[in-house]
Amino acid sequence: MPAKRIIPCLDVKNGRTVKGINFEGLTDVGDPVELGARYAREGADELVYLDISASKECRNTFTSLVSNIARHINIPFTVGGGISSIDDASRLLDAGADKITINSAAVANPALISEIAARYGRQFVVVAIDAKQIDGTWRVTTHGGSRLTDLELFTWAVEVERLGAGEIMFTSMDHDGTRNGYPCDTFARLCSELSIPVIASGGAGSVDDIAKVLIDGTADAALAASIFHYGEITITELKQQLSSRGIEVRLTK
Repeated sequence: MPAKRIIPCLDVKNGRTVKGINFEGLTDVGDPVELGARYAREGADELVYLDISASKECRNTFTSLVSNIARHINIPFTVGGGISSIDDASRLLDAGADKITINSAAVANPALISEIAARYGRQFVVVAIDAKQIDGTWRVTTHGGSRLTDLELFTWAVEVERLGAGEIMFTSMDHDGTRNGYPCDTFARLCSELSIPVIASGGAGSVDDIAKVLIDGTADAALAASIFHYGEITITELKQQLSSRGIEVRLTK
């Protein structure tokens, strides 16, 4: 079984890393390149950079920042936000991104998943799914969580895999930024219905939370932000504690 991955997430707005709760109340937490370089030194397996206002503002992803990240960071990183075409994906790949993630555009044009996968390989395509529970049903949202769709989480995830996604990154909007843990039962079901890796996002507040989603939720990777951004634990310390609990992770030498 592959080692579980630890992936810091850096939400970027106007060139700065920000963090909020339930996608609201954003505060500045630092320079995205400096933070990413620090996380790479600490042993992060990958990084995710999300231009969180790109889709809402109908503008292109931050290509110049991606180029700067690629010059300073030596681990794989995924970028997303405002990607709506093959040309967008090509530009980001040329700028140095290892993967792209699409969300709103995938919902609006599901064929885009297949188009990007056919040209670059499905390993290049991460489909992000942001969802919230409404009357007991996980409903998919778009545009940074501001638009509710008729799509249901599990049905959409299975379709996304069929269309060619290499990974799925699921964020619970109900848990995002709350630091109260991930919805592990939901992740366990999601992983059982898919054959591609699932990245857990939204709710990490402690080592226990991350361990639980990797074991009980059977997620392939845990995405976290606040606990790293605010210096509560380093990635090195987190991995050491996870390893001590019998969770296989890549430890830095």
